[in-house]
Amino acid sequence: NPVYPNRNCLTGPAQCDEAFGVEDGLSEDELNSIVEYLSLLAVPAQRKIESGFPNGVTPLAALDVDPVKIDAGEQVFKNIRCSSCHVTDITTGTATPFDENRNQNIKPYTDMLLHDMGEGLADNFVEGQATGRMWRTPALWGIGYTEGVAGNLQVGYLHDSRARTLTEAIMWHGGEGEASKNRFANLSTDDREALLTFLKSL
Repeated sequence: NPVYPNRNCLTGPAQCDEAFGVEDGLSEDELNSIVEYLSLLAVPAQRKIESGFPNGVTPLAALDVDPVKIDAGEQVFKNIRCSSCHVTDITTGTATPFDENRNQNIKPYTDMLLHDMGEGLADNFVEGQATGRMWRTPALWGIGYTEGVAGNLQVGYLHDSRARTLTEAIMWHGGEGEASKNRFANLSTDDREALLTFLKSL
């Protein structure tokens, strides 16, 4: 690596000197092994199945789920048209070099497309044909693990972590997401809670 010839570079530029020697980088085989490993990592499973613990035994909070409420929330998700952009089902193609990834039905909750999300989320950065108001629909799979992974740190949602909660993230939707945001705002308390429970199960 011509920029960081050895591990001493990690402690600062003063220690980054070729006098310490140049360490070999990854071999082609090692790099290919890492690529294969990352390509075949599974996404987190949706937590929708009851733990099966006997009465009186409390499972971990992440496993203490309410399948009925999750199903109700998924229906709300569809009813208010979140699924127009956060598409539930996609079938993978055949271009991947790994057989395991070909023609698989996946549930990423994204259409992987750019959408005008309104002035509130705009960063005014134009890139190619994408205006400063456009954002690619993020996949929602795994979003329910965000708080657990963050631990004691403040959770942040959206591209710049401005939203502290899923509710705030939804309420920042504008442009093509404005109508769904308004439908969310007009939900009953029970329906809104069911929707958030569904999202946290992903």
